[in-house]
Amino acid sequence: MSNATPERSSVVVDIIREIANAQRDIHSECCATSAEQSINDLLGNFGGSTGFDTVPICLYNDLGGIFRGYGVAPGATPGTLGPVAASYYFRVKTVYDDNAAVLELLRSPADITLIPAGVDDQIVTGLTATGICFTVDLNRFAHITTLPAISAFTSGRFGDEG
Repeated sequence: MSNATPERSSVVVDIIREIANAQRDIHSECCATSAEQSINDLLGNFGGSTGFDTVPICLYNDLGGIFRGYGVAPGATPGTLGPVAASYYFRVKTVYDDNAAVLELLRSPADITLIPAGVDDQIVTGLTATGICFTVDLNRFAHITTLPAISAFTSGRFGDEG
């Protein structure tokens, strides 16, 4: 990825910070709409509580390439590693003063492809928080897409049995 200019990166950083703050208000920290509408839906600003806890996001570099994040799930027994998984969809966990952010992979439990080849190959229905997190430099991104607010904590975590 190439470096984004400060003018463009500030838009991404501002939106990510707003989403992180809204999500923190809704859910305790544990590992075809606008951003404003998604945040309003998350917060239930129009009509009471929605039950939503996440605004899924996608990030892009300054050439328009979509970012795919990777992580490793914990293994079935302590001290072991599980499978490598990837996603194009993320939940903001934390944004730091230096514009670094912790993102969590969002994946559908029905998606058996652990590393989708492209954004069109990943199942979007039923996106769920995975507990798989990584850190990014938000200044490296030039574009953000926000999806409608969802409940990412309503079903089992990635790799859970049953």
